[in-house]
Amino acid sequence: MTITRLLASALLALAICGPASADGPTNVVLVHGGTTDGSGWKGVHDILRAKGLAVTVVELPHTSLEDDIAATKLAVSVQGGPTVLVGHSYGGAVITEAGMETNVKALVYVAALQPDKGESLAEISSRFPMGIDMKMVGDKRFVPNPATYHEILGGDLPRDVTDFMAASAKPMRVDTFQIKFQNAAWHAKQSYGIVTTGDRVLTPEFLRWMYQRSGTKITEIEASHMVYMSHPQETADVILQAVSSAN
Repeated sequence: MTITRLLASALLALAICGPASADGPTNVVLVHGGTTDGSGWKGVHDILRAKGLAVTVVELPHTSLEDDIAATKLAVSVQGGPTVLVGHSYGGAVITEAGMETNVKALVYVAALQPDKGESLAEISSRFPMGIDMKMVGDKRFVPNPATYHEILGGDLPRDVTDFMAASAKPMRVDTFQIKFQNAAWHAKQSYGIVTTGDRVLTPEFLRWMYQRSGTKITEIEASHMVYMSHPQETADVILQAVSSAN
């Protein structure tokens, strides 16, 4: 992944969502999960913007874990003030590294993975096996199985929405789950986490274990794994709590 392409991804997000002002409100940077894209954040984005916040949506390239972290760090680096960094699912692992940037003041984990320094995603998920039904795309990448996408990932979303998400899923590298994390920003920064009680990908027990280990402030929402799409207001409310703490 070239620096030029990373810049293009970040600048596109900024062009859509609007620039952050050095004298303006706290910034929020939203990071999507594995095999999805940034469009699912639309509802949360609109609620936060209506509150006067500057919002940037990162588009992860999924070419490698390193590139996903670099794209997020780049988006964070161009913010003009204190920033709340938000990640869904795999995006939680990404913000765990990218959250080390000095202007990140709080982290929000939305039904998200939260590894510690020295852990890989394969290692942490072996404690509570993930429920995703994978379909291989070649021998190095995977997408969720379209046949079970609705039931497993987004049972509280309209089926036509999950059918489209399955059809447009972005392939993700299998070896991403083997890489050990170098940092865990939640050790030094306040974190907030959403436990999705109807989650069939990351079970509530798995989410609670991660969040309790890290001292994350927990909010439970009766929702599927795609809570930020099915419950945008409740998701935004948790992000706003983090914003208040960062001011």
